Amino acid sequence: MEVPAGRAPTVGAVAVVGALGVVFGDIGTSPLYAAAAVVATAKKAGVGVDRTFVFGMTSTILWSLTLVVSVLYVRFFLRADNEGEGGLLALLGLLRRQIGRRGAATAFTVLGMLGAAMFLGDSVITPAISVLSAVEGLEVVEPSLARLVVPAALVILAGLFLVERLGTGAIGRFFGPVMVLWFAVIAACGVRGVVETPEVLVSLSPHWVVLFFLDHPGAAFLSLGAVVLAVTGAEALYADLGHFGRRAIARAWVFVVFPALALSYLGQAGHMLVAQDAAGNPFFSLVPDPVKVPVVILATLATVIASQSVVSGAFSVVHQSGRLGVLPTLRTVHTSAANSRQIYLPAVNALLAVMVLLVVLLFRSSVALASAYGIAVTLTISITTVVYLAYGWTSRRRITGRLVVAGSILVVVLVFLVANLAKVGSGGWLPLTIGVVVFVTMATWWMGQRQVNRGRLALETTVQRVEDVLEAHHSVTRTPGTAIFLSRHGGIVPLALRSMVEQNHALQRHVLIVSWTTVDRPLVPANERFEVAAMGDEGVVLVTVTYGFRERPRIRRLLDQVKSAEPEVMRGVNLGTATYFVSLSVPQYSSRSRMPRWSQRLFLGLFRLVPDPVETLDLPRQRTIVIGRDIPL
Repeated sequence: MEVPAGRAPTVGAVAVVGALGVVFGDIGTSPLYAAAAVVATAKKAGVGVDRTFVFGMTSTILWSLTLVVSVLYVRFFLRADNEGEGGLLALLGLLRRQIGRRGAATAFTVLGMLGAAMFLGDSVITPAISVLSAVEGLEVVEPSLARLVVPAALVILAGLFLVERLGTGAIGRFFGPVMVLWFAVIAACGVRGVVETPEVLVSLSPHWVVLFFLDHPGAAFLSLGAVVLAVTGAEALYADLGHFGRRAIARAWVFVVFPALALSYLGQAGHMLVAQDAAGNPFFSLVPDPVKVPVVILATLATVIASQSVVSGAFSVVHQSGRLGVLPTLRTVHTSAANSRQIYLPAVNALLAVMVLLVVLLFRSSVALASAYGIAVTLTISITTVVYLAYGWTSRRRITGRLVVAGSILVVVLVFLVANLAKVGSGGWLPLTIGVVVFVTMATWWMGQRQVNRGRLALETTVQRVEDVLEAHHSVTRTPGTAIFLSRHGGIVPLALRSMVEQNHALQRHVLIVSWTTVDRPLVPANERFEVAAMGDEGVVLVTVTYGFRERPRIRRLLDQVKSAEPEVMRGVNLGTATYFVSLSVPQYSSRSRMPRWSQRLFLGLFRLVPDPVETLDLPRQRTIVIGRDIPL
């Protein structure tokens, strides 16, 4: 089931520290609110903070981290890489390549869209709850500062979204050291709580989970909806696989993150047993008074890092979705000349900023917001596990034991999901609503694009018949120069070329038909990038290009490479003076469409978001002509 990804990079301290700063921000800041959310859920169910509850809660959290993160993500998912890349969409690409049946591939594509949509729904909640939980430390320092929590959170989050356009290149180098300090601090505070109450170590035994459910069955089940907050951010381990590699992420988790989290939760539990007033905010209650203010500042920095990572992850998901054809390809700004994966999507950033700030104003505290957190996370984990099981089952290197374990953990995750359904009325409706809206948007765009492609194919001619097109119009004048026609679909004569021949009766002496496809791989090696073929003696050259779903088409740079690699075929082609022709299919409302009226309107609205193809394809504006053709839906 493991997919070879080439030679593994050398793993050193720098890579591990880098992974700590980027990958583990979300899950690393969960001690700020996870235990407090479990206590709040139990109190609503009428259960007090007694010995069985504290040990049972702690054991449930620790074993959830073990099963979901250590086993499912670190042991299994990180080994299922798509040529070094991870994440649900990358895993979906692996599965689609293995499934021959079109119906099954479509079904899993829809499932993948649902998982990606839920991740985006979760991206609205994570920054809000993370920053709120950190700033709430002010209340512990000085209760009169409680009125400043929401305004401070709003200012911090607004600043976060304002600086997103600068990229993480300049400040990213500081993320790792800050998170190293953060994990050291929460581990030290945890040790303080364990030393205070050593008997809390008995909660390492899973039998306390059983006792917890036997003594408080109702509260224990409902508390699972809060326990899942401890594993939020696990999906980042898989999604950021391509940035740091499996070994760096695994070592950071095993040697730094997991021990620090375990000590923090154990320490909070121990402190709750000797200080009943600590249950309201067990994390900051555990921090010694002299260092409370510095820890609040450090926690705020850590949550900003966690939020930034989640927002960047949202950019990547939307970008990849556009490349896979399930969302419009939005305007993308590359914030780093050295790293093409550092991107900024202005439209997504603005939408997330508005929604996150509204969420803070609506819920106003991390405990209240915890009721909205968890459903989208468990759905995403469940869907990723289902896709992984399908991929493993269809793999030629099927490892049955691994599938059995992953399937068993899926049952546990589904129990978490059912427990989270109880939170729908008290806030869980928010990420679900966002996820459903995003999913409907994805499905509409996907179906609309298929309709447009069908209509376009009915009007276009195969490349093999380009000579027939020219011969059918004997009056076509071949003028000096080079014309480059761009086609999103391989093997097709672009509509712009047909329009030139049929309406203008003129065509340049040298013609390049450049088509490209996006495959279910993140990156395509240089030696597989393009194929070149001369079409007869008419001066027509076909260039077929392949891009990965994480790559951006750069046509001018590509054609320079083609001319260097194929000088004979490209003889006479002058790229410096060539005219580029872009065929644009413009969808139109149709009363005969298979798509419902509302779906057509949504698709037409989304189509307006598609950026200028001249900018997207990196074409020279003064030498580019866009020719549109109406296509009824």
